[in-house]
Amino acid sequence: MNSATLTELDLPVSGMTCASCAGRVERALKKVPGVAAASVNLASEQARVQAPADSLPALVAAVEQAGYQVPARSLELSIEGMTCASCVGRVERALKKVPGVREVSVNLASERAHLELLGAVDSQALLQAVEQAGYKARLLDAGQPRQDDAERRLRRERWWVIAALLLALPLVLPMLVEWAGLHWMLPPWAQFLLATPVQFVIGARFYVSAWRAVKAGAGNMDLLVALGTSAGYGLSVYLWLTAPPGHMPHLYFEASTVVIALILLGKYLESRAKRQTASAIRALEALRPERAVRLRDGREEEVAIAELRLGDEVVVRPGERFPVDGEVLDGSSHADEALITGESLPVPKAPGDKVTGGAINGEGRLLLRTTALGGETVLAKIIRLVEDAQAAKAPIQKLVDKVSQVFVPVVILIALVTLGAWLVAGVGLEQALVNAVAVLVIACPCALGLATPTAIMAGTGVAARHGILIKDAESLEVAHAVTSVAFDKTGTLTSGRPQIIHLGGDDQEQLLRLAGALQRGSEHPLAKAVLERCAERDLEVPPVNASQALSGRGIQGEVEGRRLALGNRRLLDEQELKPGALASAAADWEAEGRTLSWLLELAPEKRVLGLFAFGDSLKDGAAEAVEALRGRDIHSHLITGDNRGSAAVVAKALGIDDVHAEVLPADKAATVAELKGRGRVVAMVGDGINDAPALAAADVGIAMGGGTDVAMHAAGITLMRGDPRLVPAALDISRRTYAKIRQNLFWAFIYNVIGIPLAAFGLLNPMVAGAAMAFSSVSVVGNALLLRRWKP
Repeated sequence: MNSATLTELDLPVSGMTCASCAGRVERALKKVPGVAAASVNLASEQARVQAPADSLPALVAAVEQAGYQVPARSLELSIEGMTCASCVGRVERALKKVPGVREVSVNLASERAHLELLGAVDSQALLQAVEQAGYKARLLDAGQPRQDDAERRLRRERWWVIAALLLALPLVLPMLVEWAGLHWMLPPWAQFLLATPVQFVIGARFYVSAWRAVKAGAGNMDLLVALGTSAGYGLSVYLWLTAPPGHMPHLYFEASTVVIALILLGKYLESRAKRQTASAIRALEALRPERAVRLRDGREEEVAIAELRLGDEVVVRPGERFPVDGEVLDGSSHADEALITGESLPVPKAPGDKVTGGAINGEGRLLLRTTALGGETVLAKIIRLVEDAQAAKAPIQKLVDKVSQVFVPVVILIALVTLGAWLVAGVGLEQALVNAVAVLVIACPCALGLATPTAIMAGTGVAARHGILIKDAESLEVAHAVTSVAFDKTGTLTSGRPQIIHLGGDDQEQLLRLAGALQRGSEHPLAKAVLERCAERDLEVPPVNASQALSGRGIQGEVEGRRLALGNRRLLDEQELKPGALASAAADWEAEGRTLSWLLELAPEKRVLGLFAFGDSLKDGAAEAVEALRGRDIHSHLITGDNRGSAAVVAKALGIDDVHAEVLPADKAATVAELKGRGRVVAMVGDGINDAPALAAADVGIAMGGGTDVAMHAAGITLMRGDPRLVPAALDISRRTYAKIRQNLFWAFIYNVIGIPLAAFGLLNPMVAGAAMAFSSVSVVGNALLLRRWKP
């Protein structure tokens, strides 16, 4: 199969309860012809499949044959321009080609299209498909995806749990009051009436799921629960019906009922916790406004976001969210980008500045030109990156998948051996069955299946909230073990914009005024540095006359009746002037790698007025970042194409000992490879196109915000703002997330390793086993949720 014909499909899968379910769905999907890869995430209940776009029906059928469902959501489009039945067919065929569209029904009379969609389908792609077919389409508000499905399901689960607990309470009460010396027991018929609805109505979900698993030739957690509780319930019915008249038999209705109630309670708490692990995605999705104010022919009109097109002018009032990515055409304000970049301070916006959709406009009214829509916006790309990271499997998960494949059959085998061994020991069928039931009930493949994905979802989610985007689970797993960080210099540790570092001469403010006058109107980076310094000091810059650029040397002009020039050493030599008292400073600053500009007076008196030394300034937080890494025994390296002098100055200021200067872009990757060859786990931090090969060569690449798309694609971690302090923060959240994965897996494994033998040896009551099983899953998810408290 040619990879060019493959597309990536995200399918929602419902009905999975444990790791063996996820494994079964994954194997079923991989058997579909044309599927190149399939990965199932139990925590997010999503399957990510690389397959031909036309294989969607086969994929859905495979999931359903495995005993699970692929829930679809509905969407309504209004279609304009259809005139006959062939138009209907053309629109249907165009929409069916969009990945994720399961069914399409177009009605010519109502001019509407009803779609059944699987997973996250970009509405912009649907509208473009219709337009490319020659028609117009718009979203109908009534057909917007429903956000409350999960909330409604959670409410339904809560009512089932309450009902099960209320019915179980009278069965457990006699056991509780027995501790107080009261001997009271419900009659068998009352126990039967209370237990039956819990077993077969409230607990029906276990039987349905177990039957699907058996039909698919596999096992899952629900099969264990169904077998265990049915055995306890059946034994109780048998003992009741065979008891001599007037004799009160020892029944186990309370055990099966309480087990079901506690497992449903655990599942409900687990569902709530799983929703919280995905809260980062929901928080980002909530930033997407649904409507915008478009300016057309001087008139403002409110439209759905889906109706906007590139180049449209959009009005954003104070306090509103930016509906699209755009460029400011008119107005000035501040933008609160905290939820997108993690930047806590509002960012000033003026004409020519870029704005990001989802950020909040401050005090001013802005007019924007739309530059990105739909899936191409920064916010959509962030959401996609976070979803990708949460959908991916960490390498450590492969071990769990192998264990979960054989887990349920092995547990059933242990339960049968337990039953047989106790019967051989001569304890009788009743006690032997109770011990076997305890084995079935305590075994929990859920905790194993949830251990890794919940930690990854919580870790990547909280990282995204603070401006750290982790591309995949593998980057997360590698980043925790990093021992060396290689920094690019320009734009990563330094601002990338020249600034005046030194100024030599008698009257510095006068020198700045004169140099600023010569540089007026120039776009050269050095000119901007001079004018920025003048603005900082509130200096009045005089006008310049007869301004003339001197190619390869500098600039000259008349200022306040004097002919002045500002330029390099070549200009100084050309005018046959000597540096004089500034000679030693010039030599020192040149050794630092600074760029020198001489301010000369050419008339009425020919002389050197002053010397400017320009250099790149360190970013705020650069020194803190290197110090934080040093505190964690992570060695920092500097790799730059700049000269040794400027590299040495930056390295000295930051306390970096290992400096690689004058490295060509093509050789940066080789330098990283050399570090890896020393047995180090290397992270490379960069922001430019020339850093992309080195980012890809490192064990984990970290791209700085504000950098190029090429760098971000090559990196495993992207920092949404150019703050070097986010580098140790990214490594820290990776380390903490990986620690949570290991903790969860340890507890999930140890819980089963200890619990199953205890149950097999008759040391656990089935009710205690059920409670422990419910607690195991909740504890694993709860432990992962502790990551949400992390702050850089």
